[in-house]
Amino acid sequence: MVLFTAGLAALAPGAAHAAEDAAEQVSGTLRTSVSGPISGVEVVVTTPDGDEVGTDETDDNGRFAVELPGPGQYTVTVPEDSLPEGVEFNSGNSRTVTVDPGRNQGVIIGLDDGSRNSGGGNVRWVQLLVDGFRFGLLIAMAAVGLSLIFGTTGLTNFAHGELVTIGAIVAYFINVDGGVPLIPAALLAMVIGAGIGALNERLLWRPLRRRGTGLVAALVISIGLSLLLRYGYQIIFGGSSEAYADYRGQRAVDYGPFTLTDKDLYSIFVALVVLLLVALMLQRTKIGKAMRAVADNRDLAASSGIDVNRVILVVWMMGGALAALGGVLLGLSDEVQWDMGFRLLLLMFAGVTLGGLGTAYGALVGSIVVGVFVQMSTLVVPNDIKYVGGLLLLIVILMVRPQGILGSRVRVG
Repeated sequence: MVLFTAGLAALAPGAAHAAEDAAEQVSGTLRTSVSGPISGVEVVVTTPDGDEVGTDETDDNGRFAVELPGPGQYTVTVPEDSLPEGVEFNSGNSRTVTVDPGRNQGVIIGLDDGSRNSGGGNVRWVQLLVDGFRFGLLIAMAAVGLSLIFGTTGLTNFAHGELVTIGAIVAYFINVDGGVPLIPAALLAMVIGAGIGALNERLLWRPLRRRGTGLVAALVISIGLSLLLRYGYQIIFGGSSEAYADYRGQRAVDYGPFTLTDKDLYSIFVALVVLLLVALMLQRTKIGKAMRAVADNRDLAASSGIDVNRVILVVWMMGGALAALGGVLLGLSDEVQWDMGFRLLLLMFAGVTLGGLGTAYGALVGSIVVGVFVQMSTLVVPNDIKYVGGLLLLIVILMVRPQGILGSRVRVG
C-alpha cells in the first residue's frame, strides 16, 4: 500500500497543491437539457447572517467554485435576473448548505427550461427511470466484483468502494495531466484496478486466510483499509470535484419523453456490453465455471481439482477492473471526487443483498432495482437525501426476503 500510494502521488500535481485543494469550498454546475451549460452567471456565497463570503462566475461548462474561510453553514445564491431567457428557477434561487472540514460541498440549484412535462420535452418520471437504469448499471459494474469476492472468500469488503475511486482518480490523472484521451485512460485505469485487486489478494487477504483470520476480524481490517485509502486519496487528489478533459459540457439530446447526453448514452452502452461479457465468461469459460463452483462450495471445488487460490486471485483482479471502470463512468457523469466510491458503497451492498449474496447475476438485478428506486424516490424526497432510499430498500428486503431475489433459502441449525 505504501508503494502504491507513492506511485499515485507521482501522478498527482504535488502534495502542496493537494493541500490547497483540500480547503473548504462550495461548487456546482448550472445547466439545462435545452440550454446546456449556462456561462457568465454570478454566484454569491454568504453566511446565514447575510455577510458576503465570496463570488464566482460560471465558466463555459457552467461550473462555479467559491473558496470558504472555514467549515460551517453558508448560503449560495444565484441572482434572479441573471438567467438567460426561457430558463427559470424551479425551487428558489438559493440553497443553504453545511460544509464539513476539508470538504468541497456540491450545491444543486434546480432550473427549468420549459421542457419538463411538455409534449416535446421530457416527462419527469420517465427521465428518472432512464437515469435510474443508467445509475443502476454503474452500481452493478462495481457490485458484481463485490458479490463474487463475498461468494468465493466470505469476505464483506468495505474497502471495495475505494477500488471504484481509484479507477476514477487514475483515469483523471492520465487524461488531464498526461494528456491521454479518456478511452485509453479508462483502459489503463482498468489494468491498474486489476493490479490493485491482485495486490490486495496476494499481499493481504491470502496471508490472513492462511493464518486462519476470522471473517469478523477480516471485516474490521477491510474497514481500516478503506479509511486508510480514502483519506490517502484526499491528501493526493484534494477535496474538490474535478471533471475529465474530454466530453465536457455536452448538451442533452431529446428522445421524446426523456433526454440524455451522448456520454450518458455511451455509458449505458459500455456498461451493458461489459456486463454481458462478464455473464458469458461466467457461463461459457472454464475459469467462469470454476468461479461459480468455488462460490457454491469452496471445499467441494478444491476436492474436484480446482485451484481455489488461483480462482480467488482472478476474482479479485476482475472485481478491481470492473470497479475501476465503474468509477470512470461515474466520474464521467458526476465528476471525480475523493470519496465517490465510499458514497456508492451503501448502494452496492443494497444491490448485492437485494439480488442475493454471492451471486453475480443477483448483484446485477439488485443493483438495477436499487438504481431505479433511488432515482425515482426523488419524486417524493429531496435530491440531497435520495441515497437514503437504498438503505430503506435494504431494510425492507432483509425483513421480507433475506435471501434476495435470486438467492436460495438456507437452513441454519
